[in-house]
Amino acid sequence: MGKDYYKILGVSKDCTDDDLKKAYKKAALKHHPDRNKDKGEEAHKKFQEVGEAFEVLSDKNKRAVYDNYGEEGLKGGAGGPPRGAGGMGGMGGMPGMGGFPGGGGASFSFSPSDPNDIFASIFGAMGGSSGMGGMPGMGGMGGMGGMPGGFGGMGGSSPFGGGGMDFDMGGGPSSSSSAAPEKKDFERPLPVSLEDLYKGAKKKLKIGRRTLSGRQEENILEVDVKPGWKAGTKVRYAGKGNELPSGASQDVVFIIEEKSHDRYTRDGDNLKVKMPLPLADALDPPAAGTKRQLSTLDGRSIALPLPTPMPGRTTIDNGRTTRVAGEGMPISKTPGRKGDLIVEWTVEVPQRLTEQQRKAVRAALAG
Repeated sequence: MGKDYYKILGVSKDCTDDDLKKAYKKAALKHHPDRNKDKGEEAHKKFQEVGEAFEVLSDKNKRAVYDNYGEEGLKGGAGGPPRGAGGMGGMGGMPGMGGFPGGGGASFSFSPSDPNDIFASIFGAMGGSSGMGGMPGMGGMGGMGGMPGGFGGMGGSSPFGGGGMDFDMGGGPSSSSSAAPEKKDFERPLPVSLEDLYKGAKKKLKIGRRTLSGRQEENILEVDVKPGWKAGTKVRYAGKGNELPSGASQDVVFIIEEKSHDRYTRDGDNLKVKMPLPLADALDPPAAGTKRQLSTLDGRSIALPLPTPMPGRTTIDNGRTTRVAGEGMPISKTPGRKGDLIVEWTVEVPQRLTEQQRKAVRAALAG
């Protein structure tokens, strides 16, 4: 029994092109070998099946043949069409699919494309090879090399992240008349630490591009990260991408992504941080004006006054906040100004008490 491409992608038989693309992206990311290195051959097989299913179902001609003749008929392995498919005789001459001689037995030559080429084209590769059969707009990504080598491991440049600072735009312009419209921009996420977004930084990135002649070129681009930039900020380099059949070159666009921080979180122009408050200080607040030191994102140390009990109370509640004006994120559109720092005090409860301490606590808090 042949493969059920609809089941592989988890879509219905009346699915739209958008449904297919969304299903493919989800399945391809889930089963990509780079994410399943412990599964070896099984992962490669599943990834191949996902790409094959998408290649067939996203092409109306291949999909029509598959719907009527199944996988065996599509690949030329069936002796004749299945029951109910006799009306397909008039479809002879499908590109790359052989024909329906006399309306009888099917004779096709379809074979699946490299799943890495399909993956590359869907996730942003520009241009590509012309070896994608009759699948419109699915040019490959020459030089992708199974993905890890092609991107040089740049964190965020592939869907799985990494550690380097190299980007490879892969295969050059497609010569296929069925290629997708030229993409004007080559977009890639650029993960940046919260410290760098606070202080500003310069990032040097090596960019690989292809010319119309097929040559591979490398350029070094410097991104001047401004203090206060937010996630989603776009940095454009005109004409630094692949050369296009029109003679123009794509723009390279980096999209800023904010890396998570182990202590600070960002809230617009403000910063939030949690500070521990010993249980003893919560139950018996120190003298007014007592302070605790906090290390900032730019390495300074600032003194934070401990919160005071709410009116009518003698103890400090867990979750009390202290707002420090002007110690938040720089505001990029208003140089010299910063948001606020919001400190949340979290009461620390001891994990262990000695027998003597337990008795003292119970005696102090009893009744």
